[in-house]
Amino acid sequence: MQFIKYPNSESWPEILQRPTQSLAEIEQRVLPILAEVKQHGDVALKAFARQYDGVEIDDLKVAETEINHAVAGVSEELKTAIQTAKSNIEKFHAKQQTAVEVVETTPGVLCWRKSVGIEKVGLYIPGGSAPLFSTVLMLAVPAKLAGCGEIILCSPPDKTGKIHPAILYAAHLCGVTKIFKAGGAQAIAAMAYGTESVPQVYKIFGPGNQYVTAAKQLVSKNGVAIDMPAGPSEVLVIGDDEARPDFIAADLLSQAEHGPDSQVIFVTTDEAYLNLVHFALDEQLKQLPRKEIAKQALANSKMIVVKDMEEALRLSNFYAPEHLILQVRDAEEVAQHVVNAGSVFLGHYTPESAGDYASGTNHTLPTNGYATAFSGVSLDSFVKKITFQKISREGLLQLGGTIEIMAENEELFAHKNAVSIRIKQ
Repeated sequence: MQFIKYPNSESWPEILQRPTQSLAEIEQRVLPILAEVKQHGDVALKAFARQYDGVEIDDLKVAETEINHAVAGVSEELKTAIQTAKSNIEKFHAKQQTAVEVVETTPGVLCWRKSVGIEKVGLYIPGGSAPLFSTVLMLAVPAKLAGCGEIILCSPPDKTGKIHPAILYAAHLCGVTKIFKAGGAQAIAAMAYGTESVPQVYKIFGPGNQYVTAAKQLVSKNGVAIDMPAGPSEVLVIGDDEARPDFIAADLLSQAEHGPDSQVIFVTTDEAYLNLVHFALDEQLKQLPRKEIAKQALANSKMIVVKDMEEALRLSNFYAPEHLILQVRDAEEVAQHVVNAGSVFLGHYTPESAGDYASGTNHTLPTNGYATAFSGVSLDSFVKKITFQKISREGLLQLGGTIEIMAENEELFAHKNAVSIRIKQ
């Protein structure tokens, strides 16, 4: 990791640059994949499975017998852990449901808003070097709570042509049965356009690499909604002189092991922590099975010392991290000044891993600076908000004059007449 001491704010854009490829370059690789799937459907998906996954796929849809076999093969210990996580995620997301409230804006004029589940949604579950069965819970649980009618799940197969058993178990636990063996940009295309096997959906959810992210953004230009731009994972940790260097190192590595294009940032107000955390990183890195991946991510990562906590927060808000960890005294008070972050973890005993798996919050979050304007996935992500209104005769008499005057002054006389004709009657 690169050490940076007391940088001025003018240098922040350069030192906090993400290790992403040119979007234009990625899109040029993704566009032909989208076009191929759109034109050739299942044939293209099977061809891409041979090309990218190194496997022959006869049937893209996961059979019920395969799901049952996978469920039986998952250890009871893991099943219990997944069930506990699912319970916590359900509790947190269920509280996001809101009752319909009718508001009388003027006597006789009633307005209300109702949440309606999106009818068809597609869930993308990464399954390459790390099978993210936890993402199944993060997406399928709120989709079910929202009342989505049709839930499609796509995940890449392994070299034997199977989806990881834990992914299938999590899907089974959540009641998702339409599961397809497709990964990468081609899976996004399948859900966006539909194929002979994969149904077309109205909105696509799920994290992925830069190619998956680019594919989501490209299909969104054609009328398919997406949850957010969610690309390579990232974390920013702020620590003061009360922080534990080994805790900080562990949090940094927990994101670095996601992939070589991940990025981790450590910001401190105490210069001594640069070496302390670096030493802890070296020690912990030796023990990681995915240390080569983590090393590549660390090469794109930074340790930064700033003059005070105020500047640390300004730098963090500028970066807008996917995950922000505050290992500082009075963490809750400090957190009041956070305005740009996907999800925030407070104190010394709140690792980002808790949010990734089982605390209850959602781990599908905006990356690459999009936390300045996007929220993470929630129950609201899976619903549409439809407004309703009902006006009585008396209500129209009360409000009609206001509408007529406004319509006339906008020179929209048919609008005015829609009111006038009723009042005259």
